[in-house]
Amino acid sequence: MRPNQISLETAQMFSEKLNMPLEHVMHTPPHILMAKLQEAEEKKAAENEEE
Repeated sequence: MRPNQISLETAQMFSEKLNMPLEHVMHTPPHILMAKLQEAEEKKAAENEEE
């Protein structure tokens, strides 16, 4: 499988938000990355709602 065709800056942002190594971000299928990002955003929104 080819690495994702995303910029380094985008990969670094995904890596920070998902707490994943950069290498994993580059080789995770895009649909799974998007699902994990959505999950992380929903979790963050729920935490902000509680406060």
